[in-house]
Amino acid sequence: MKHVVLIRHGESQWNLENRFTGWVDVPLSPKGEQEAREAGEKLRAFQFDHGFTSVLTRAIRTLEIVLDVIGQPGLPVEQNQALNERMYGELQGLNKTETAEKYGEAQVKLWRRSYDVRPPGGESLQDTADRVLPYYRDLVWPRLAKGETLLLVAHGNSLRALVMHLDRLSREEVLELNIPTGAPLLYELDDQGQAVTHRYL
Repeated sequence: MKHVVLIRHGESQWNLENRFTGWVDVPLSPKGEQEAREAGEKLRAFQFDHGFTSVLTRAIRTLEIVLDVIGQPGLPVEQNQALNERMYGELQGLNKTETAEKYGEAQVKLWRRSYDVRPPGGESLQDTADRVLPYYRDLVWPRLAKGETLLLVAHGNSLRALVMHLDRLSREEVLELNIPTGAPLLYELDDQGQAVTHRYL
């Protein structure tokens, strides 16, 4: 069985302020740092062979904290923009509640959760998947196939795209998928890369 742990970064300062973050490089909040420490505590039984993260500070810092807690600060880690959060375009920096009041809750939910609707000037989940999944297939899966245990720290929507693929979710099912911050999600995959089980730790 192949094992990969996925973690959405801990709460960021803009998560705390209820803002659309996207590619804006904001730090973790104090709560986010604590979530990362708690994630590390849940992963003490694991020995990872390699780590992956985006190039955004909130994901990098979450991974660093987790690795410190589990005693693997020297783990080889690859950072890549392919794992970045979905780019929210003109919504970046805006308060989510105020945006819903301006455009309507239904429209904002479509922008945030749907598969193929882009926010103004930004990426849809499909656009995000178009960079996340080739990266996963080309760089992550080959290591899993060799039997390595991997840790991947990314973002709400880059992980939604990956989970949609692993769990074979429909466009309708992914609309309701939300991945919480700082919660390790363990996948067990078969030799063909199909998810056998998954659970939050």
